Amino acid sequence: MKKIILRLGFVALFLASIQVSAQEYTTHAVKEGETLRSISQRYRVTPFTILQSNKEIKTASDVKPNTILIIPLGGSVINEQSQPKEEKVSLQEKPLGFSRHRVRKRETLFGLTQRYKITEEQLKRYNRNLYSEPLKKGMVLQIPKFPEPEEEDERELDFETYTVQPKETRWSIAHKYGITVDSLVVLNPELNESSDYLAVGQELKLPRPKGDSLENQEINLFTSFTVPPKQTLYSLGKEYGISSDSIVKLNPEIMKLGGLKEGMVLRLPKKRDNSGEVNTENFIFYEVKPKQNIFRLTQNLNVTRDELFRMNPDLENGLKAGMILKLPKEKASGLEVKNALVLDKINLVDSINVKNRPKLIFMLPFRLDRIDLNDKKKTEGQIKIRKDISLSLGFYSGAIVALDSIKKMGVSVDVKTFDTELDQKKVKDILSRENLFGVNAIIGPVSSNALNEVAVQAASKNIPVISPIGSNSGYSHGNVYYSVPTDAVLRDKMLSYLGKEYKNQNVIIIADSTHQVAHDSILSKFPSAQIATIIDNKSLHLNRFLVKLSETKENWVFLETDQPNMVSSVTSILNSANTEEIVVRMFTTNFNPAFESDVISKTHLSNLKFTYPSFYREVANDAFTKAYQKKYNGVKPDRYAVRGFDVTFDILLKLAHKNNLFETSKIIGLTEYAGNSFNYYNDLSSGYYNKASYLMEYDSLRIKEIKLNDDL
Repeated sequence: MKKIILRLGFVALFLASIQVSAQEYTTHAVKEGETLRSISQRYRVTPFTILQSNKEIKTASDVKPNTILIIPLGGSVINEQSQPKEEKVSLQEKPLGFSRHRVRKRETLFGLTQRYKITEEQLKRYNRNLYSEPLKKGMVLQIPKFPEPEEEDERELDFETYTVQPKETRWSIAHKYGITVDSLVVLNPELNESSDYLAVGQELKLPRPKGDSLENQEINLFTSFTVPPKQTLYSLGKEYGISSDSIVKLNPEIMKLGGLKEGMVLRLPKKRDNSGEVNTENFIFYEVKPKQNIFRLTQNLNVTRDELFRMNPDLENGLKAGMILKLPKEKASGLEVKNALVLDKINLVDSINVKNRPKLIFMLPFRLDRIDLNDKKKTEGQIKIRKDISLSLGFYSGAIVALDSIKKMGVSVDVKTFDTELDQKKVKDILSRENLFGVNAIIGPVSSNALNEVAVQAASKNIPVISPIGSNSGYSHGNVYYSVPTDAVLRDKMLSYLGKEYKNQNVIIIADSTHQVAHDSILSKFPSAQIATIIDNKSLHLNRFLVKLSETKENWVFLETDQPNMVSSVTSILNSANTEEIVVRMFTTNFNPAFESDVISKTHLSNLKFTYPSFYREVANDAFTKAYQKKYNGVKPDRYAVRGFDVTFDILLKLAHKNNLFETSKIIGLTEYAGNSFNYYNDLSSGYYNKASYLMEYDSLRIKEIKLNDDL
């Protein structure tokens, strides 16, 4: 058998071809005194149409000053400063004429819009084939010519430019301006919808605070400014957060005198008071969900009503869905917080939507090209010897149980499974033949090169790829979920725990040359630690080591190596030294197969209360184990089977909650299953990394999990 394609499907996906008519939209910042009806009359749409386009607005009373509304344009906009019947503004400005342009190699839509000073929508409107196909060399396009704009839209004066400061997030900025995150994205369409990242120094368009509109001429909202030497309109606009045109509108004498002159006294809006910055260093944030009330919020957020109102005075106007509330950072204890945003604790099992029908692809190296299924004895031998085969078969056997489990919950899943044969050429062949349309996630491949190949192909279709046993691939892929925590995460977990347990113990570090990072990290945490001498990078200098042990303090010995013989030798030495007079405990920040070798005495490890960080824990006789044994005739699941179930079940539950893994990752924090837990954080464009892990300890010849009281 040269290939395997296993299909597990219960309901086929129906595809509907929906033709969507082009629709024009604009945004409107609600001013003092405006109502839903007056705004609808201005834009010649019905109030119901505005409500339909702004889901966070439930009733007319929700339309408050500074609310950003999305307005679908269906007719002419009535200019507020003229009689409704005398002057109308055309929605779509007609071009004065057209020119022709033949597309050259490497030209882009963005480049064309910049060259001809038009928008992408204007270009597509007169070249409708661009709606359905990409720009190609040789295309002949119609380029519309429009008259130069004479004056800045008055509505722009209601907005200002805001520069993102360090440690600010979308939620902190939305709270500062009293708008929803959705409104922030509408005002700044260039923001990435699949990531919440903001760059320091990035400029955003935001509504002026209530009473700070340039149309409001109250003297107390403005300040006088005397122009110093070498001042420019651009630098002045940056300083006060307004455009150069807005400065000229407020001070028409600038044009009359031929530009900005030294000594001019200008009228400018008062600068925003930035004292007491609202950012992730000082606060955490919560986004109000529909149908929530103040009482429920105080219970969920562990805060009193008075505290909540004192920190969020806008609550006096009523609690609204989409509001961003701030809380003191110390309230994070006991809450699920990700990127300074408080997450609602969601029970995925109780939150599935059976209408969601995930479509999965498994790509694992079963190596059926090497296995002779007719020779049972040889096949069993190969499975025992070859790690790639045992991993794949074990992982997939657990994944099958996860698929059975989600099916019993009423969720149908379409599955395809491919044997990568541990061959990148085979992976490319699979990708070239397989239609990835509608796929919600790809689990695998295992090898880094194959994973990189799949990640690149899947990224173009916005498909997440889950690395079954990897913590990094060496490349940046914004769509890859690395299910195994990095060595740094595990090391930090261990050192954070021991840092809190430290009571002046005698710390000794034994590290070979390949574990210098661990050596430096431990020494940084415990500066007074002693360094043991290693001979030929593989054995301990016994006499020099024994004199480092203390008889008055507990000895903490860190062993950092991946050599089984060295682990065996050191544990034997430490076990002999561990007496009633000398107490010795052994740790490592990098648990690897050397510590699980058959040459290592489990009795020695137990005597030394050997402690280590791990991304998995020992599995009890839980529901998964029982289901696995029932399905596979009493066979107990190995570590790979447990991982296959946990990784697959986690992905399936998240897709059953929302049929988009990227969206679910924003609102779901820690999840935990039979032997593995997951808590993915998005590291900008380089991927999603799991930071969930355990601390394990040998005790009485058994391995047990160390239960922590806080979030390490």
